[in-house]
Amino acid sequence: MADRTLVRLQDVAARAGVSIATASRMLSDPDYGGRAALRERVLAAAAELGYRANPHARALATSSSTNVGLVVHDVRDSYFAMLSGGVISVAEREDLLVSMVCTYRDPARELEYVKRLIGQRVRALVLAGSAFRDTAHNAAMRAELAAYQESGGSVVSVTRGRDIGHLVQIDNIGGMRGLAGAMVELGHTSFGVVAGPLRLLAVRDRLQGLRQGLKDHGIVLSRDDIVYTDLSREGGLSGAQTLMSRPNPPGCLMTLADVMAFGAMSWLRSNGIAVPDEVSVTGFGGLPAAVDAVPPLATVEIPLERVGETAMDLALRPPSPRHVVEVEGTLARRASAAAPR
Repeated sequence: MADRTLVRLQDVAARAGVSIATASRMLSDPDYGGRAALRERVLAAAAELGYRANPHARALATSSSTNVGLVVHDVRDSYFAMLSGGVISVAEREDLLVSMVCTYRDPARELEYVKRLIGQRVRALVLAGSAFRDTAHNAAMRAELAAYQESGGSVVSVTRGRDIGHLVQIDNIGGMRGLAGAMVELGHTSFGVVAGPLRLLAVRDRLQGLRQGLKDHGIVLSRDDIVYTDLSREGGLSGAQTLMSRPNPPGCLMTLADVMAFGAMSWLRSNGIAVPDEVSVTGFGGLPAAVDAVPPLATVEIPLERVGETAMDLALRPPSPRHVVEVEGTLARRASAAAPR
């Protein structure tokens, strides 16, 4: 007989050849009016596998849990700190406790934390970090989230890439496309891009938008115009160093996150390169520190706290029908970007 601690409802459903929802109803509700033969098949599969009903799942189904799981990439990044603040403010209003974990952009850690949070019978899961370009990981995540939602839990993702649960979709492509076009309109023709890891869908989307914005004006980036670094201040430092050390350095440095722009500006300042007199710098995200930077950072402002609030509001709704909320950014023209001299 299988180890009972490892047998899940989705295992029973797969053995019986039914959906997770059907298996759940037949095992938990003796009055459910399903076909007798089908019920016998589910009961037989449960007996064969040694399945026992999970009281954690029952807590989810009856909404008795007061815990919410929040999964972010890195709370040290103000982008996620602000977004988390929005989630927590709504949760506190509803007298819910938020358990937050940081994956540090590690797919294996993300999957492990999701499993742990589900095991702690959280009422909802808010996945605030970008999805990954990883087929095996995404399949494993989908299986976990589908089973969790079938058992009564609520799933909300911020940015695209998952088809389970509600979605708050940030317009990464459109925002970066508009910013790139604005830089060309200032007169820039030479660009260097400090990008994050390509395994992140949000990075791919922002890079796609940037390319489109430049292509709208007849400018095409070469492979050497893009440097892939960590999505952090340190990544911005190293990216700026690489691009500005070229024989013909760019006149405009575009980073894919405000925190990277801060690092790039620090490197430029330390090396006596004036912003924006010698090179313009842009970011993405709209962190409060962008206004206080010297000079203030040109960027795409995303209402991050409102994104978090929206995600938590969606987490309180039933999983069906699925809700998709689009969030657009606002172009913030500031002194770090100016016409080239």
